[in-house]
Amino acid sequence: MSQTATDPEALKSELKKLNARATQAKMDLHDLSEDLPTNWERILEVAQIAYDAHAALMQARKRLNEMA
Repeated sequence: MSQTATDPEALKSELKKLNARATQAKMDLHDLSEDLPTNWERILEVAQIAYDAHAALMQARKRLNEMA
């Protein structure tokens, strides 16, 4: 996955992948929260993955909007 995609179609493809990753991370965080206090030790790890996935998605969306 290129962080410097300059082709709008390539960026749209990247956005689909990033969206899927962010959605999965959100679901993982939700599942973890429902199982608390079991696996409480993983809160920071799972939250960081979700944060990073959503940050990458927002950055890619911003790049696509700048191309328009």
